[in-house]
Amino acid sequence: MIEEGKALMARLRAVPPEQRPAVLAAAGEAAVKAYDEHWPLWAHRGQRPKHDDWTIWVMLTGRGFGKTRAGAEWVSAKARADPGARIALVAANPREARRVMVEGARSGLLAVARHGEERQGMRWEPALGRVVFASGAEAYVYSGADGDSLRGSEHHYAWCDELAKWRQAQAAWDNLMLTMRLGTRPQVLVTTTPKPVAALRAVLESPEMVLTHGTSYDNPHVATAFLRWAEKVLGGSRLGRQELLGELLEDVAGALWPRALIEASRTGAVPREALRRVVIGVDPPVTAEGDECGIVACGIGRDGLAYVLGDHSAGGLSPEQWARKVSGAAARWQADRVVAEGNQGGEMVEAVLRGAGLRLPVKRVHATLGKVRRAEPIAAFFETGEAKLAGAFPELEAQMAGLVAGGDWHGRARSPDRADAMVWAMTELLLTPERAEPRIRTL
Repeated sequence: MIEEGKALMARLRAVPPEQRPAVLAAAGEAAVKAYDEHWPLWAHRGQRPKHDDWTIWVMLTGRGFGKTRAGAEWVSAKARADPGARIALVAANPREARRVMVEGARSGLLAVARHGEERQGMRWEPALGRVVFASGAEAYVYSGADGDSLRGSEHHYAWCDELAKWRQAQAAWDNLMLTMRLGTRPQVLVTTTPKPVAALRAVLESPEMVLTHGTSYDNPHVATAFLRWAEKVLGGSRLGRQELLGELLEDVAGALWPRALIEASRTGAVPREALRRVVIGVDPPVTAEGDECGIVACGIGRDGLAYVLGDHSAGGLSPEQWARKVSGAAARWQADRVVAEGNQGGEMVEAVLRGAGLRLPVKRVHATLGKVRRAEPIAAFFETGEAKLAGAFPELEAQMAGLVAGGDWHGRARSPDRADAMVWAMTELLLTPERAEPRIRTL
């Protein structure tokens, strides 16, 4: 049966997606059943752990990624391999455990059962909150809203679904881990869409933990209509990054731009004709080996508000390559000035930009304060509503959220180059007096 499934998988991979239904129809019921029932044949990346040497596996994903199917398949595989296994099924409440983990139409434990397993004794006993597998292994439903419900139990394995939704998450998790004392290697799988809750943060810091990520766009079987709707309604927002991209977004204590401020500052696209000035802020890289060149377009509108218009930053570029990107951004936004930090080779920066065909005025600025200190007055304009984000700029926003009052930077990159480029541009627009435009006098 497995070989039939592998052969069908090879045929499906060899044809375009639109031809695959015909291939499935011609393959015959036995081959399709073999293909469907052997999960490792078609699980996509993120639905499998990176290795097997773990105590906790966290699958942190967006909606529709397929984490429930992956959880049910993992539990089922453990039950088949270990007839004496005792397994915990923990959800936000018993109703969700039954509806999603056990009876889920396409991805619950009953749905992923192999052909014939019901005849061999697999059954769901709602009154007891128990799943009995064909092998004899048993799984029990528990509630994340009642931390004490796990007291007194013992388990080999556990599947925790949507831990970020549990009302008593820390108590339930702590009591669950105290039950993981059967067998030689107890294991816990957590499948959840992320939320910045303390219990999830603690789990992510656990030793012997492996983490896999996934987005709503990674599942080839998810409905395209759902993705179109979700992108239209949530795309680029904090909620969209959490629910679609599976990102865990947290505020750093003392952040100049808390996530709530970033969301409150977001507005729609601003047409060029509504802007009085546009400048391109540039924070040149120190080296081309992985350092980013911050390139951010900002403009000031006829309404007096300043807007972040576009993030054109990129890393790993030679001076000629990033200079061309700056020139392209200036042309894209019809900018009237480039503001570039000149601490790293002042005149060279302007020469490189000129060599890339830039014909605009280039203002070289020199940093006497740290990046965070320079950002503080610009953050104040966002707080008063005088500065806005004209769209969604995830990587730039992540750097903004990592700038902390007092001069600290908390982020993955070595330096917040995108945020610094934005600050240079905004400083030119909001804190530098405009020069009077030359006018022709008539007598």
